[in-house]
Amino acid sequence: MTTLANQLVTQEREDVGRGIRALLAHPLITERSRPDEFDLVRRRRQPIGRWFEHHCGWQLQVEPRAGYARLVKVRAEADPTRPARRLRTSRTPFDRRRYTLLCVLAAELLAGPVTTIGLLAERVVQATATDPVLPDFDTASRAERMAFVDALRLLEHHGVLDVVDGASESYVDHADAKVLYRVDTTLLMRMLAAPVPPSRIDAQPGDFDGWLAALLHERRRDAAAASEVQRAVWLRQSIVRRLVDDPVLYRDDLTAEQREYLDSPAGRQHVRQACEQAGFELEERAEGFMAIDPDAVATDGRFPDDAGNAKIAALLLLDAITAAGPAGIAVEQLEVEAQRLLQRFANWAKAYRSEDGARRLADDALAVLRSFGLARPGATITARPAAARYRAHPTIASGGDPP
Repeated sequence: MTTLANQLVTQEREDVGRGIRALLAHPLITERSRPDEFDLVRRRRQPIGRWFEHHCGWQLQVEPRAGYARLVKVRAEADPTRPARRLRTSRTPFDRRRYTLLCVLAAELLAGPVTTIGLLAERVVQATATDPVLPDFDTASRAERMAFVDALRLLEHHGVLDVVDGASESYVDHADAKVLYRVDTTLLMRMLAAPVPPSRIDAQPGDFDGWLAALLHERRRDAAAASEVQRAVWLRQSIVRRLVDDPVLYRDDLTAEQREYLDSPAGRQHVRQACEQAGFELEERAEGFMAIDPDAVATDGRFPDDAGNAKIAALLLLDAITAAGPAGIAVEQLEVEAQRLLQRFANWAKAYRSEDGARRLADDALAVLRSFGLARPGATITARPAAARYRAHPTIASGGDPP
């Protein structure tokens, strides 16, 4: 093989790995928001698509003319650690009301390619008024308008809505604000990543768990129970899904069949090969596995990170959780530790200086630790094995800012 041919093969391998990791971090890539990543995925869509189908059982949809690439990531169970977030500096997760308005908005946006914020608000008012399950949308309430705008901005962020004139935020202060949108209905229909369309679900309206289970049901899991070959495929895909999508894959979180597959020479080889092709470095420990991206392309969150008070508190509280040992630390004691942090660093975390500030800080910090696989909530809070590498040793004097 010539030197040029070797270079081309190497370049393709690097491109494919980078494209895989980019889609893991951003399952929806548009040409407008991420032109370089979109161009890479467009050029290498066939080998990238084959990798996802073979190793994860996920479908990659690339529309070059429409200008987007959508990875349909499906998990066997819901993941509460990655909620939709408000596009503000606080990045607060969506609450139930915002999710409700987002779903109603998505349904109403299918009416046409152009609309205004006033027309959308009227349609949402009518839709909620005629549905006995949904609370009415009150345009006279500032809190309601703010939730409505948060849902709109999320759709803007993903390219479903394009603001032609005006600004969505203006609706928060003025219910008669004028904002004109262009709607990408094709992309809107690609937003939902579920094996079963909601229209085909046969479940009771109030049975949320039943609806969620039905949405996530995959036929390949049924096939795995009937065929030994399909069983091996499902085991491989279910393991690789979690390995590349979760910060840490613990053996304790796997089923007996998954652990047996990983312990087999063929299973371990498949997992190593998948990580290598995607550009990950596979770290193997007695407690579990971690797919490390040396270029941080697939990283959608960082820890440690001083980007927010909750992450800083999580790092500092991790010492207390780890020091408690296998018995763990009580939630009340963690709140006491959070209160000590607030007292020690008087000029820090001003958003948590209310009466229940210590409790909120402890809750937010625990959510961070859980999302990174570092702590397990329960009757008591216990540190998970990966927490050992992140233990903090603060040396700053009291009254200053935390590290």
